[in-house]
Amino acid sequence: MVDEEAKSLPMELSEKRGVENNGFVQNEAFDDKEIDTSSQEEMPKMCIIGVNPAATEEPALEPYAGMPKEVLLKFSSQARYRVTREILFWLIITAAVMLVCATIAIIALSPKCLDWWQASPIYQIYPRSFKDSDMDGNGDLKGIQEKLDHIMHLNIKTIWITSFYKSPLKDLGYGAEDFYDIDPMFGSMSDFENLLAAIHDRGLKVIMDLIPNHTSDKHRWFQLSRNRTGKYTDYYIWQDCLQAGTAVAAPNNWVSVYGNSSWQFDDVRKQCYFHQFGKEQPDLNFRNLAVQQEIHDIIKFWLGKGVDGFSFVAVKFLLEATHLRNEPQVNKSQNSESITAYSELYHDYTTTQVGMHDIIRSFRQTMDQYSREPGRYRFMGSDGDEKEDIGATMMYYGTTFVQEADFPFNFYLINMKTLSGNSICEAVNLWMKNMPEGKWPNWAVGSPNTARISSRFGKKYVSVINMLLLTLPGTPITYYGEEIGMENIESENVSEEYINSDLVTFPEKSPMQWDGKVNAGFTAGNSSWLPVNPDYQSVNVEAQTTWSNSTLGLYRELTLLRNNELPIHRGWMCYIWNDSNVFVYVRELDGLDRVFMMVLNFGQKSTIDLKAIVPSLPSEAVIRLSTNFSNTGKAVDTKIIKTEAGEGLVLEYKTEKPVHTMEDFQENCFVAEKACYSSAFNLLYVNC
Repeated sequence: MVDEEAKSLPMELSEKRGVENNGFVQNEAFDDKEIDTSSQEEMPKMCIIGVNPAATEEPALEPYAGMPKEVLLKFSSQARYRVTREILFWLIITAAVMLVCATIAIIALSPKCLDWWQASPIYQIYPRSFKDSDMDGNGDLKGIQEKLDHIMHLNIKTIWITSFYKSPLKDLGYGAEDFYDIDPMFGSMSDFENLLAAIHDRGLKVIMDLIPNHTSDKHRWFQLSRNRTGKYTDYYIWQDCLQAGTAVAAPNNWVSVYGNSSWQFDDVRKQCYFHQFGKEQPDLNFRNLAVQQEIHDIIKFWLGKGVDGFSFVAVKFLLEATHLRNEPQVNKSQNSESITAYSELYHDYTTTQVGMHDIIRSFRQTMDQYSREPGRYRFMGSDGDEKEDIGATMMYYGTTFVQEADFPFNFYLINMKTLSGNSICEAVNLWMKNMPEGKWPNWAVGSPNTARISSRFGKKYVSVINMLLLTLPGTPITYYGEEIGMENIESENVSEEYINSDLVTFPEKSPMQWDGKVNAGFTAGNSSWLPVNPDYQSVNVEAQTTWSNSTLGLYRELTLLRNNELPIHRGWMCYIWNDSNVFVYVRELDGLDRVFMMVLNFGQKSTIDLKAIVPSLPSEAVIRLSTNFSNTGKAVDTKIIKTEAGEGLVLEYKTEKPVHTMEDFQENCFVAEKACYSSAFNLLYVNC
């Protein structure tokens, strides 16, 4: 039965014109035939017995995670995916363009960032008197390194170290015997390199002195020049002069800064050499290009060591007139033979000669070669102290197109003869009104060659002068010890062994007073090169660190205020009142409604109605800082501001009408690096 059914199945398929599967047997007849797919009779509809037709349809493919490239490409051209992709692409492009444009706009509108020499006060150190590390009684470079934390504590980031070149110390190091070496009194080159590394490790900068005008007579160049050796023959200024016994007939009437003729006869060369300072400090001949190149090489040497800047000293003396004519007398009726003092002549032919600024600018160009690295700008200061001619002083800034010094050091506060609100205002106004547009001011109230504040004006004025120094626009310069109110030592305390000549004075160079121990903590040796001031047990760093109302404590609070508050850091300054007692000024910033007003008393007890002077002032202001710490935080009536002699107040208030926008005060308002504040974006911009 089964066999019969099996035999009948192929016959049924054949009758239905199906194709018989003969396995691997080739059907030649089938291969030779062409199938006409267009004929319904030739290819009748086929059906599958026992199979659901719906099951044979391929299921719709959907996207899934991890799909291969071949599957992904099937969907990439579909509209819903293509449009989304294009929208995202253009959104990213638009956002990138907007980000670039916003960055360019911020850069274009942002004010120039303050450089390191603008952002921080400068702390000037006379190294021989700062700290002795080896018990020989002389301060040294290792001693400075030991006390770097004190400078950090003051919130100061720039140190200015006065001359420490190898020198006979005839003028306290200002006549170098070797510009490439350290005087053994201060240490070695290795000590300097360690100090420099320690300074930079703390994020500090260091400036050093450079005195290009002259050298010591012990310098190798001078020894070669006096013997007329090769190129060194004309490294100094030599002139024929007559000698009759001990008397010398000088080429002209020129007088040195320290008095008497500026010409000295040399027994070796049988000529006179010129010296603007001591006879042990012969002037270099800067009309000799080889001499100029020597100074450029010295600059490169120290910048290569990593020094961050220079203070160029005595630069107005670099050139002298070649005609050697006598300088005019101040008193024309005076007997010319009796002239011995520097002040008795007008120094028309020995200072600020044509070409002098070109030499200084060439120094600037050499320094600029080392300023190309980001964050490694090299500062250049000069001591253009033209007491009688503010215009001549301002020339040291350079021109609009040719930069010279970043700033000439400002000694106008130092040179004041009397202290009052009026004299302070006059000194501040003189500098700010004459300073070229876009330049940066600076202020100093002490130096190695000037009596200390407390000795010039009295102890009670130390803190208020520090308050002035640290709230004026620009860079403040503090001479070591002024932060604790040190005084000069009495001249009679200086023993004869310390004095080489009458060229210098020592009272303001007494050792730094660190604590109340023997020698004020300056040295662990038996004595110091100069005696310590007898007040060291109360006037010292250690004691004032713990006092709540100390000069040191106020100094530190003022540096914090300066560093943290934009109006004081770089805003407008407008002075609104001055009289014989007080000097009042404000610090403001466009876009910021917070204002700081300084009320500083440099005279006697005073009461002032500030509301009457500036009607838009609020009725009350808060004392942000005071020379009397107990007053800090109190509110004061702006109609009745009382100050004692030597008292200073930093008042804070809010206003919608800053003083610098008022027509009545336009002539009294100044800004160095203009900036405006945007509270919406919390940033500074320039187009106010």
